[in-house]
Amino acid sequence: MLVSQISVFLENSSGRLFSVSDILAKNDINVRAVSVADTTDFGILRMIVNDPEKAYQVLRENKFTVRITKVVAVEIDDTPGSMASVLKELNDHQIEVEYMYAFLGNHAGNALVILKIDDPEKVEKIATMETIKLVSADEVYKL
Repeated sequence: MLVSQISVFLENSSGRLFSVSDILAKNDINVRAVSVADTTDFGILRMIVNDPEKAYQVLRENKFTVRITKVVAVEIDDTPGSMASVLKELNDHQIEVEYMYAFLGNHAGNALVILKIDDPEKVEKIATMETIKLVSADEVYKL
């Protein structure tokens, strides 16, 4: 159930974000979720794409600093309080959320969020016992 996230280190200079998206487009790689965190000098672009291995390879070939990180995709009802319920369960199991961002599409009419957590394997175990609904990597890449 773990999803591969592409993280790209970008200098804060004109055209760098365009370069990444242009390379991905030219290689038929579709971005499904995206987050950018930045400082004055650099940023980290985090993405879920339809073909993470190919994205990693083409970005490396084009001299970008890139890595693959394992994250989880969680399906939640698109209603107030749903995210709080998921975060409470994770907190109750002492699972730390390092960061999160929303998915661009939806899954069966529900919202999706991407979570980077300290123990993804533990979430896989509790998801079968709790109300957390994980979405498989294959499903995520196809959305």
